[in-house]
Amino acid sequence: MRLGVLTISLSLLSGAALAHGPTPQKVDQTIVIAAKPDAVWKVVGEFAGIDRWHPDVARSEGSGGNKSGGSRKVTLKSGGTLDEGLDEMDAAARSYSYRLSEPDLKGLPVSSYTATLTVSPEGDSSKVEWLGRFYRGDTGNEPPENLSDEAGKAAMNRYFADGLKGLKARVEGKPAP
Repeated sequence: MRLGVLTISLSLLSGAALAHGPTPQKVDQTIVIAAKPDAVWKVVGEFAGIDRWHPDVARSEGSGGNKSGGSRKVTLKSGGTLDEGLDEMDAAARSYSYRLSEPDLKGLPVSSYTATLTVSPEGDSSKVEWLGRFYRGDTGNEPPENLSDEAGKAAMNRYFADGLKGLKARVEGKPAP
């Protein structure tokens, strides 16, 4: 009898596992920049200043400065806006964490995300890491291809990689990619 109850319980649990919504996705991008960490932080450490180094960003408007609760509205060159809120800024550690406040599927095909950007020493240079966790654009059980986990991961990876390449070009004084 016990074995039968266990078998039924396990089959119910496996069916429930198949019916749940999306799982969190993760992207992690890094780049080495030929400059001291303080020089890199001077460029990237202004939360609302992303338009000065990210080649995909047309404009960024901020309020609240670099304090927890600050915000920025990022207008992308491809269309769409990212309304983001600053959760934590640690200038001494050269790191900040933020989150998407309002999704815009035209901007990025994700329903929510959190991200952390950190600058650390790497020999005579700097390593910049941009880590993000997100959920796909359609959180239903069968999302369309353009709002799937794969679409979200591709878009977030592209956005982070483009940003890091732009930051490297800006800090090293080279043309933007």
